[in-house]
Amino acid sequence: MGDTFDPEAMVLRFRERADAVRRRGLPPVEGPDRQRFIDAAKIDFQDFAMLGDAVATLDGGVLRLEIDLRPPEG
Repeated sequence: MGDTFDPEAMVLRFRERADAVRRRGLPPVEGPDRQRFIDAAKIDFQDFAMLGDAVATLDGGVLRLEIDLRPPEG
């Protein structure tokens, strides 16, 4: 896997997934299911966006994802 795995390509796929979650429409669901779908989409976007912002490195077969969660300065 080490020779063919591209950690930057993986991060890019997560960015694309975050964008897809943001752009996807709401299916025709009503009532509590509608809110559950909206809540799940928010969590999906958050997770995909965080991984899409990661700095990925592969060192000796160990994948490291660094995500800075500190608030921006200024």
